Amino acid sequence: MRSSLLLAILACCLLGCGDGRPTRVPISGKITVDGQPLKFGVIVFKPATGRASSGRLDADGRYVLSTYDRGDGAIAGDYTVTISGNEQLSETSHRWHAPKKYSDPTASGLTATVESPRDDLNFELTWDGGKPFVEKF
Repeated sequence: MRSSLLLAILACCLLGCGDGRPTRVPISGKITVDGQPLKFGVIVFKPATGRASSGRLDADGRYVLSTYDRGDGAIAGDYTVTISGNEQLSETSHRWHAPKKYSDPTASGLTATVESPRDDLNFELTWDGGKPFVEKF
């Protein structure tokens, strides 16, 4: 009986216990634009297949990724990364604090590989001569 319990605990530790979801890796970092923290927006890690991970940026430009539950990290693998650095001003407008190209997975040019826990997965964005603007829609 005792050895069965130990085997069950060992299997649970090796295979992952609890929610039946894939193991997640804690990931966080900082986003800057031309050296300044990006204070508004969302970062999304999108795999070729499977569930994406995302995190909201705070006033220091920091994010913590979540896949299923708040702050649970990302599933190990390769990702295309998008960063939407905008702030909603009204129902018909928002201010872009980072270039829109970073919010498009085909244009962002941002990638990441998740293998082990990291708290320094940082991204430095640049305006390349542009500047923040208000978009009306």
